[in-house]
Amino acid sequence: MATESIASKRHLREGHGSVLDQVQGGQEPKEQLKILEEHGLGHKKFFGGDEIGITDIAFGWMASSLDVIEEIVGVKLLEADSFPRLHAWVENFRDVPAIKENLPDRNQILAYYKLKRDMFFNSSTKP
Repeated sequence: MATESIASKRHLREGHGSVLDQVQGGQEPKEQLKILEEHGLGHKKFFGGDEIGITDIAFGWMASSLDVIEEIVGVKLLEADSFPRLHAWVENFRDVPAIKENLPDRNQILAYYKLKRDMFFNSSTKP
């Protein structure tokens, strides 16, 4: 559920219509990020408090992939001035030694999502 709600992978495959318009405008994802920041994270370091927990792991894709998705889609969603607590959470999450040692290479993620996006675009244009 976490990966399907915010700037989800479906945004990579939607090359036209209202979904792409919303992502490029950033409204739907930003509204969801606001809810996540205010009601999920609150003023805690991690979603469960001072220690990393299962909710942090569930949203961990944001720490490794959201900036890549933003680059591919062409819109910045998670800006520090708009979402300071969520932005700090990403940094805190990335700084956990077990996470830091196991984060995938950004260039590999970028290549993967570009390939997937191209596959979706190519398959959606065929009759």
